[in-house]
Amino acid sequence: METLTNIFSTLSGWVWGPVMLILLLGTGFYLTLGLRGIPQRKLFYGFSMMFAGRKQTTEPGDITPFQALATALAATVGTGNIAGVATAIHLGGPGAIFWMWVTAIVGMATKYAEAVLAVKYRETNSAGAYVGGPMYYIRNGLGANWKWLAIAFALFGTVAAFGIGNTVQANSVSQVFRETMGVPSWITGLVMAVGVFAVIIGGVQRLANVTDKLVPVMAIIYVLGAAVVLLLNAGAVPGAIALIFSDAFTGTAATGGFAGAGIIMAIRFGVARGIFSNEAGLGSAPIAHAAARTNSPVRQGVVAMLGTFIDTIIVCTMTALVIIATGAWSSGTTGAQLSAEAFTTGMPGPGGWIVSFGLVIFAFSTMLAWSYYGERTAEYLFGSAVVKPYRVLWVIAVFVGAIAQLDFVWLVADVMNAMMAIPNLIALILLAPVVFKLTRAYFNPS
Repeated sequence: METLTNIFSTLSGWVWGPVMLILLLGTGFYLTLGLRGIPQRKLFYGFSMMFAGRKQTTEPGDITPFQALATALAATVGTGNIAGVATAIHLGGPGAIFWMWVTAIVGMATKYAEAVLAVKYRETNSAGAYVGGPMYYIRNGLGANWKWLAIAFALFGTVAAFGIGNTVQANSVSQVFRETMGVPSWITGLVMAVGVFAVIIGGVQRLANVTDKLVPVMAIIYVLGAAVVLLLNAGAVPGAIALIFSDAFTGTAATGGFAGAGIIMAIRFGVARGIFSNEAGLGSAPIAHAAARTNSPVRQGVVAMLGTFIDTIIVCTMTALVIIATGAWSSGTTGAQLSAEAFTTGMPGPGGWIVSFGLVIFAFSTMLAWSYYGERTAEYLFGSAVVKPYRVLWVIAVFVGAIAQLDFVWLVADVMNAMMAIPNLIALILLAPVVFKLTRAYFNPS
């Protein structure tokens, strides 16, 4: 086991290293330039399409465009928004947040392209449900010679789902309840397993009906809570913003318990945690957007890109500002503990509960959304017969994740999560002309 752990530790360092981060960021820049900044310039149009997408229509698909976005956000607004942001600041300094923003801005183009291709090349399965995502746009867009690449993505996605989208999330929740209220892990695991089962057994429609209510509520409560902390510490907010910009290009000297970080560290951890948080380029979100009721790939694309904006530019930024403005960033702690310390410092009493609430609800919603992602990748590999057994296995994994030690599982999931990006990025680059053509036809019809 020790040998396997060392192997996967090495692989994790490689797949999340500079080459992968350059590929992810570079693809976003390439798509942004090729699209002439349309995803960024059409931000407000995207919001108008999102609100319009709440209505039921007769267009082809299984869930509304808004429900597709809510499902994708359920997966991305997770522990990365709380623990991931704190880790980025701890390792890369406040300047890491600037590079997280850069990643999100170009990531909007990546997420846009993923959704456009997902709707363009989606299919219906044997049950009549709409299915899509990287495995389908690789096979249908690039042809039979690339089928192996589609299989690779589906395999990586199926394995990664049980880690990053299931057991790791369940473990985080059980840890919060055990440490804050003394609740035994098996009880937390059982309650979560029952809750997840009650939702996913109803398929994508029930899942979407839950996420389109849960995601807005959880995001609004968390952001408002962070806003209250910032209002109570309003005098420190301008300085926190200035520190983010200055440290992005100068690095951070040692302060308090902080060991100091250079520019390279700020870039590395800002980009890595930004991608980990919003998943732009990993290929997960287009699986949800492929089920949207729409006859326009571009229209769903502008809705999809909001996921990156909301996740990173709004939610992650609020966490970061609280950590920096309260001065907690230099305390020497990291992860969710640093975020909890910052919220408690900024708003003694209820501050810590905001983080606990965020971790629990964000993790639960992530388990719901990733169940759908993993179900679709498994279905691509093994056919529709695998869906029901998969859901049962998913619920069992929730309970196991809550009570088990997951160091090795986390390593494997971390590697598989990054490996998902490779087939997806290849497809995005090769199919970029399709995205450019569809976009021009939609926004500049001749």
